[in-house]
Amino acid sequence: MTAPDAGRGIGNGEVTGNLFERGLPMDSFRILHVSTGNVCRSPITERLTRHALADRLGDPLWGGLIVESAGTWGHEGAPMETNAATVLTDFGADPSGFTGRELLDDHVIRADLVLTATRDHRQQVISMGHSAGLRTFTLKEFTRLVKAIDPATLPPLEEGMVARARALVRAAAALRGWLLAPTAEADEVFDPYGAPLPFFRSIGDEINQAIDPVVTALTGVPART
Repeated sequence: MTAPDAGRGIGNGEVTGNLFERGLPMDSFRILHVSTGNVCRSPITERLTRHALADRLGDPLWGGLIVESAGTWGHEGAPMETNAATVLTDFGADPSGFTGRELLDDHVIRADLVLTATRDHRQQVISMGHSAGLRTFTLKEFTRLVKAIDPATLPPLEEGMVARARALVRAAAALRGWLLAPTAEADEVFDPYGAPLPFFRSIGDEINQAIDPVVTALTGVPART
């Protein structure tokens, strides 16, 4: 399968030209994945999300969805870790062309949904301001909340995926105070930086399992079996 960013002028979640110029919907929905260095967890999450969207849609941008990542202590311009790239290849996702970014105010301002690796990352994003609290979750937290949302309560796909995505975020935010995690650690993805490949693969499995219900809710299309 061709990766969603292959040959389409998309780097680390950036689109060359505006959506209208590219023949895509003017309205868009940005998903920002955040970890620490932007070389392990958030690159894996970004590229697995794109891969899952492409598997269901052909190209995530067809639905107006833009997926990118950054790090709170991001290694600006750095490639992702070799083990992270291997994990992506294991899943059939494309690790090529990635460069790390440090999280900036503009990234948070533009994001419609921020998904972080840990609660500490979430707090760092929220502390930047920009009314980010209601649209910032840890990845596993958001997955847990999404699983509790009845898809029938979301706008139908005929109204557009962007409208559906925005409604999903609002519904998840409304549930946050009512549906708590069994433990604090249950909402976190641990850092595999410097770990051997088997641990990276276990983290990749965690991330992939967390992504699947979210992408299914966004697109209304389950993963291929």
